[in-house]
Amino acid sequence: MALAAAVLGFGYPSWCKPTNAPAGRNRYCNPHATSGNGVLAFNRSSRNSAVANSEATAVAGLRRDKKHVAEEEEDEWPSYLTPERLDVLREMETWVEEHVLTLLKPVEASWQPSDLLPDPAALGSDGFHAACLELRAAAAEVPDELLVCLVANMVTEEALPTYPSGLNRFEVVRDATGADPTPWARWIRGWSAEENRHGDVLNRYMHLSGRFDMREVERTVQRLIRDGMSFHAPVRSPYHGFVYLTFQERATAIAHGNTARLVGARGAGDSALSRICGTVAADEKRHEAAYTRIMAKLFEVEPDATVRAMAYMMRHRIDMPTGLINDGRHSGRDFYDRFSAIAQQAGTYTVSDYRGILEHLIEQWGVKELASGLSGEGRRARDYLCALPNKMQRMEAKVLERADKAKNKPTRIPINWIFDRAISVVLP
Repeated sequence: MALAAAVLGFGYPSWCKPTNAPAGRNRYCNPHATSGNGVLAFNRSSRNSAVANSEATAVAGLRRDKKHVAEEEEDEWPSYLTPERLDVLREMETWVEEHVLTLLKPVEASWQPSDLLPDPAALGSDGFHAACLELRAAAAEVPDELLVCLVANMVTEEALPTYPSGLNRFEVVRDATGADPTPWARWIRGWSAEENRHGDVLNRYMHLSGRFDMREVERTVQRLIRDGMSFHAPVRSPYHGFVYLTFQERATAIAHGNTARLVGARGAGDSALSRICGTVAADEKRHEAAYTRIMAKLFEVEPDATVRAMAYMMRHRIDMPTGLINDGRHSGRDFYDRFSAIAQQAGTYTVSDYRGILEHLIEQWGVKELASGLSGEGRRARDYLCALPNKMQRMEAKVLERADKAKNKPTRIPINWIFDRAISVVLP
């Protein structure tokens, strides 16, 4: 896990909330039902009074429908915990053994933080001192906005205790005893073990670089683990949870990969940090591949339930682990929004990345081609998902246009992680 903020509001865009279609019809986003600003459009009469009455009626209908949708979703998600649905996960155990566990690397073949950073045991005291001076010199060239993004990457990786506890709430696939021998449980433990190195290596780099107020960073880690996370999914449903995990792992790989590029030889020139971020990104790509395979299998055996779970997650939002990040000065959401704007400006994770992930997953899982085995609700979920990237692209253009118009009015934000140096950023 790592930084993957739903940048500039793309976590829960207003234009992908349920429309006011009557019950039994398409309640998902209709590509022809929004106005130019992403708000639900209504038919308008030439008479002002008719306009007012029409809009009042439509708004009332929208409010009723939102309540109806919420009630229907509340009734629907327990169906994912029926014996028939959960048996699908049980029957996948042999498949998980053959197609998912193989993506974990043996400990003996895995990189460790000491492979990527100066090691006093290998270099001796003089060699270690010289290597640290070289690392600090390269780190001194990294721009402050990239340092802030790096902290958020590291803090979220260090909050690892939260993530396996989330998976262990899922029915069937969880590690009930902490040492279950099932393939699902072994995956959770193996995945957690690989993830554990990410926070370690980033933390050590930051400590050696001298660019960070590590006490403030460490407080942020403690707050994030204390405050936890919520990803707006039915907490016991693996169908919904695996959608989240696939999206999150791809977002994480993109964020680390972008950071590696921006601090590398053609960017800030910090080869050690570039190597670290690139190595972590490669791990996240393997983890993404595992969850992508799991979801592809669920689409194969339970297409209707799976496409509806994916639509549920995209309607509610993919809320990233950094959602409750807190620097001790601002409320979690306020700081999260400010940090998201910094990530957008720095280029580590952008609105285009968010949309690109959805487009990629729709293609990977053949969502557009789904036909047989879908109920009416499943078809509506499919159509909603396939229309969503275009809606995102239109909103993305508006967001970037507003940012461009406001580029001469940046806000200076002091960041305690970097000794209160201020970042100038255009806030949404």
